[in-house]
Amino acid sequence: MANLVYKRVSTDQQSTARQNLVLAEAGIEDPVVFEEEAGTSSRLHPLQRPKFGKLLDYARPGDTVHISEMFRLVRGTGHILDVLDVLHRDRLALRIHDGAFSSMDLTARHPRTGELLSTVKFMVQPLAAAGELQRDLQRELTYDGLRAAEAKGNKGGRRPALAGDTVADARTAYLKGQSIAALAREHSVSRGAIRTAVADLLPEHVAADEPVRSPELSITLDMPGKVADFLRAAELEPAERTALEKGVPVRRGQGYTLRVSATPAVHRQLLAHCQALDSSAAIPAQRKARREYENRVNILSH
Repeated sequence: MANLVYKRVSTDQQSTARQNLVLAEAGIEDPVVFEEEAGTSSRLHPLQRPKFGKLLDYARPGDTVHISEMFRLVRGTGHILDVLDVLHRDRLALRIHDGAFSSMDLTARHPRTGELLSTVKFMVQPLAAAGELQRDLQRELTYDGLRAAEAKGNKGGRRPALAGDTVADARTAYLKGQSIAALAREHSVSRGAIRTAVADLLPEHVAADEPVRSPELSITLDMPGKVADFLRAAELEPAERTALEKGVPVRRGQGYTLRVSATPAVHRQLLAHCQALDSSAAIPAQRKARREYENRVNILSH
């Protein structure tokens, strides 16, 4: 009997680090892994996803499908019931290793009718609805956070890069003595975008108003899992995204924290991105998680 492991992330900026941790702790013997291409949306029906389709083609009666948590495979109630029907048809077991569904036997059927037990349906529907609510709430919070930032004069999302036809002009102006800060203002991009355009010129040409600073040392902080989950769906700068992806998940009861090593500046930027979690629209657990991370980041300033 084979152990078939299924993994998926919703965006190409997310990683499977937390799923890997949960599945590794489960001690699955000789796993056969099927991992979707990064960015496979949860809105796409599981039975239409390429890797899950290959898993079903590979599977044989008696095999077990392993997932870290239910929402890696399905979100909506209809999706869950469709998948359970297919698993029953193919005589496959389903093992969920974390989250609300981990203690339930979702493949339990009535011994005479063969239909899914009514108690399973009763439990599946509200939990699936909660998953949909979580996804929709996160989308709303992100939108509200961007609107709040725009109202303060800040433009949300990733800062624009320097357009290809202006790179040469920026390089020429830099060689003539124009500062990185001035070029960033002129082209409406970040200083990092200008530094990238003139990277090979920096050792020989340092502008007078660009003092050389000692590099900041990385600081390791535990980021609550609810904050990490929110940030994975946010638009982050490359350094922020890298710090998040390299974070080490640490299990905490039913949840987890992400041990993130980054400079104080990056920690403060990550904290700023999750401002929406402090709004009245956020659930209390999210507000509490953000305050915990804020307290840890503020310690860096003292």
